[in-house]
Amino acid sequence: MPTGAAMVKLARTRIGEEYRNVLVPKNNENWHGPWDCAEFMSWLVFQEAGILYGCFDSDADPALIEAYTGAWKTDSKVRGFRIPVNEAAAIPGGFLLRFPPAPGRMGHIAICDGKGGTVEAKSRREGVVADTAHGRRWDTGILIPGVEYDRDGQPVSLDEVKVVRMGADNDPAVVRKIQTALKAQGVDPGGIDGKYGPKTTAAVAAFQRLRGLVVDGEVGPKTAAALEVQL
Repeated sequence: MPTGAAMVKLARTRIGEEYRNVLVPKNNENWHGPWDCAEFMSWLVFQEAGILYGCFDSDADPALIEAYTGAWKTDSKVRGFRIPVNEAAAIPGGFLLRFPPAPGRMGHIAICDGKGGTVEAKSRREGVVADTAHGRRWDTGILIPGVEYDRDGQPVSLDEVKVVRMGADNDPAVVRKIQTALKAQGVDPGGIDGKYGPKTTAAVAAFQRLRGLVVDGEVGPKTAAALEVQL
């Protein structure tokens, strides 16, 4: 029986490997990077459960099909189980997903160790790391059908975190500061208008890519610090 704990154990064997946007053959058990966040998680699921999950086509050749956080969003709605984030953080092998801000954009995904920690292909600068679910924004927890999970742990109390992003109730003054900082860094935010729309989202993602941060188009604590903006 495939288990969440086995997926976490396998994920840990890849800590320290390179991050890059690349297609990973999900059926290659000897793959040692590079990885991106969704490819890594879909590879773990295929290696342990033998199914394609979080990919553009669940019936495709596992060596050739791409994984994507948007596909994880879709599959978690129609093929899996969405659970509260604080519950997923307490389950070894539970996943935490941040939805892409728009079609074609990048979100982020990590696997949980059951104690509030994560393993993830985090960013170009950090690579594959053991990290934490705390102090970060997530949209949903996910469990994979057909995988056995240890659900005896108590839900993890995760800290609230301030994030400025598309679709949120943002303070226009803070958004203007972000846009001004982006422009000063040579990244066009599409105007200094206090509206966090698609152009500002794309500009933030471009800045994050340049700095080797998680590329999700959202301004959380780390991106704000890199922009020298107070949220």
